[in-house]
Amino acid sequence: MRLYRQLVREVDRPLALAIGFFDGLHRGHRVLIDEARRLRKPRWRVGVLTFENHPAAFLRPGTEPPLICTPEERIRLFAEAGIEECFFIPFDAHLAYLSPEQFMKDVLLKQLGVRGVVVGSTFRFGYQRAGDAEMMANFFTNKGTFVAVPPVADETARISSTRIRNCITAGDTEGADRLLGQSYELSGIVERGAGRGHTLGFPTANIVPPQKILPKDGVYSATARFDGRDYAALVSIGTNPTFGKNARMIEAWLRDFRGTIYGRELRLRDLRFVREQRTFTTADELATQMIADRAEVAYPLY
Repeated sequence: MRLYRQLVREVDRPLALAIGFFDGLHRGHRVLIDEARRLRKPRWRVGVLTFENHPAAFLRPGTEPPLICTPEERIRLFAEAGIEECFFIPFDAHLAYLSPEQFMKDVLLKQLGVRGVVVGSTFRFGYQRAGDAEMMANFFTNKGTFVAVPPVADETARISSTRIRNCITAGDTEGADRLLGQSYELSGIVERGAGRGHTLGFPTANIVPPQKILPKDGVYSATARFDGRDYAALVSIGTNPTFGKNARMIEAWLRDFRGTIYGRELRLRDLRFVREQRTFTTADELATQMIADRAEVAYPLY
């Protein structure tokens, strides 16, 4: 996948483009991606136009929601979804003050060579959100193909990033995974911790929490991926209150792993809530609880 950090490309091949923020690239977002891929004709390319920062971070600083994905995760998901060109640009004053006509004529047609556009039916764009899907449909009537995708719903309600965030903060990662259509993930570089896990018989890999929304504090079962292999894991998210005031951390104990992975990336998926974070009277009491927690990732009996 070719990654652009500005709205400029060589207009040598027409582009079918999906536009949106796509936080989480959930099941609703993937319908837009699929529509863009369906518009693709021979010699065309399929792309997405999205933003490094949430538009609210520029327009109404402090009101932007916590993100489901880091920028790096979102880019990886686009590539895995079959996107060929990704315009991953900052939402700034230049973009915010473009009129709808300038955005459609100068950016989409002239600068990017767009001949097919896919957006959500509630899409708004341009200065003061003056443009909408109907305006864009009229503009592209004789210039290409335009598709406005209605909201995608499950049996309960519309699938949205807000619903997914609510699931994650409640510790309902299984519900979040259903809405995402893939597993919510945590990943980071393993750093040295206090070494208490070794003392307790459960050596852990410690990850500084990424800049994204995290599940509520507690212990989770999970699948850990390291060096191309999956391991059953227990994951603690929280401040480790038994040992005083600490920064919030992610600690993962990998079953069947015996090694050192400092400075390497660890990815965690399939998180499932096991219990709340607790403060234990002694380290021995904590160790006893961890032995009980281990049953959540025990070997099957068959």
